[in-house]
Amino acid sequence: MKMEKSSVHTQAVGLLLGALLGSGAAVAADGAGGAHASAATATKAALPAASFAIRQVRVFDGERVLPSATVLVRDGLIAEVGADVSVPAGVPLVDGNGATLLPGLIDSHVHSWGEARSDALRFGVTTELDMFSDHHGLAAARAERESRAKTGKADLWSAGTLVTAKGGHGTQYGMPIATLDDPAQAQAFVDARIAEGSDYIKLVLESLLDDSGKARLNTLSEASLRAAIKAAHARKRMAMVHVSQASDAALAIDAGADGLVHINGDLLDDPKLVAAIKQRKAFVVPTLTVMSSIYGFDGSARKRVAGDERLTPYLRPQQRDQLAASFPSGFLTQQKFNNTLENVRRLHEAGVPLLAGTDAGNPGTTHGASEHGELELLVQAGLSPVQALSAATAVPARSFGLDDRGRIARGLRADMILVDGDPTTDITATRAIRSIWKNGYPVERTIDSALPKLKPGKIALFAGDKPSASWVASNDLYVGGKSRSHLETVAEGGKAATLAAKGDVVAGIAQPWGGLMFVPGPAPLASVDAREVSEFSLRVRGDGRKLTVMVFSGTDMLRPPGIQQLSVGAQWQQVRVPLASMAGVDLGNLRGIVLGAGGEPGPFAFEIEAVELR
Repeated sequence: MKMEKSSVHTQAVGLLLGALLGSGAAVAADGAGGAHASAATATKAALPAASFAIRQVRVFDGERVLPSATVLVRDGLIAEVGADVSVPAGVPLVDGNGATLLPGLIDSHVHSWGEARSDALRFGVTTELDMFSDHHGLAAARAERESRAKTGKADLWSAGTLVTAKGGHGTQYGMPIATLDDPAQAQAFVDARIAEGSDYIKLVLESLLDDSGKARLNTLSEASLRAAIKAAHARKRMAMVHVSQASDAALAIDAGADGLVHINGDLLDDPKLVAAIKQRKAFVVPTLTVMSSIYGFDGSARKRVAGDERLTPYLRPQQRDQLAASFPSGFLTQQKFNNTLENVRRLHEAGVPLLAGTDAGNPGTTHGASEHGELELLVQAGLSPVQALSAATAVPARSFGLDDRGRIARGLRADMILVDGDPTTDITATRAIRSIWKNGYPVERTIDSALPKLKPGKIALFAGDKPSASWVASNDLYVGGKSRSHLETVAEGGKAATLAAKGDVVAGIAQPWGGLMFVPGPAPLASVDAREVSEFSLRVRGDGRKLTVMVFSGTDMLRPPGIQQLSVGAQWQQVRVPLASMAGVDLGNLRGIVLGAGGEPGPFAFEIEAVELR
């Protein structure tokens, strides 16, 4: 089952532009002087934008290597590729000597929030395939990817809201989402996702087993899984499944999944599973970057990405934080990471299509830069550099039916990267970016390295009738705990009035908790400069449980938080948290403020209102 092809159609190529925006690349011009210059000037005035030529460049076209070629771009589309391409007089030229031209990279597993698409493009990722995000922006994303206008963002395709069970993976982030618990409702559920703008359907098989084998999360029933995949196929949408266990991978393939969007590390895949994936003609997105983070493989490529001088000048401070973050120590196991590498090798040897994807948005990953680490990990797992490059270009384009990109070929979109050196022999050369083009326009890579400033003022609790993006549920699940929490709006007079955190504190770690977190930056735990703020003020009421305020800050993600204990009853009370004088708090790098219930296991509930930074 293949997804419907991209609605972007290649258009007839027009006349040539006479002005190049070269993104720092070396530029020359033919036809200078006398009558030639006059003719070129007249031609330039009539020529469309986003047109130029790159000559004497090694080309990896998505599938094969051309040792020396010229690539001609007209009006944002690739017009000609070859060793004998004739470049008309007056056409701006980019010197490709000593460099390699690649198709724009495709990251086949991301979670796109905030500045993600801008971050991606700055590192040559011109297309992102999102596997769970807010569906409200999908209509705009569709219009943007169908345009060939100049842009500062990667194009986006998305699953929108994923298909998960009540209390399942995807529900723990505090963003209310629909869940599928009745197989009879599968078609209606999938149709609702398509109406929201989902380009394909992502389903979740994830129990998050603890060391004893006990599930921490609910997951889709087999009946719901099969019904939802069938429903997706009935609407000509691909169905891909999140898995982390070999048994779930086997079930997903047997149910008709078109792709698996992780590689399992619990076991080495047996030949029957590999053969079943191959027979199904399914693809796999291993996401080795996030696997190395989950399993704590400190010698991994993700660490080298964070310290690579070819990449670090273009990382925003928040991206540095994201790369420095890690999953809790309870997940650490070198053997499971070794299993993931071996499973990738087995799939590759069997001829299963492998797609480069990072799972950017998770600890230890960041949009754009992590794709370069993923390529290195794929090579470590047994792919050749050329095969790894294909996994980030032509293979995902073919797998997802993106027929206007992924190759450097006539009529396709001019999304391209020019890098110094030869990544077809040294995969890390993809990081030595000389120029990037999106839709034929050069991409500006400069960034503002200053942290966003947090100003005093009232903090919005709601966006319409839902919690605003500044608030997320917080619990101990991702440090190996089992507590649950979610956010609710409490209405008065038909209008959202207070924000409630509810859930259960569950024994399992030394200090379990559940509650909510104020997110001051563009993403949870991203740093902001809050030195103009001295106090965090709010009104709280609850069920009598003691609450704890935890203020996370500093350049070290492992820095202990500032702590303030609260005794909260059923009546509203004013709480002031003295941030400026709190021990251990660095307001120059404020990351988040958690209000949580802990202590004895059991249910909790509290509400907040009138939140203000002073």
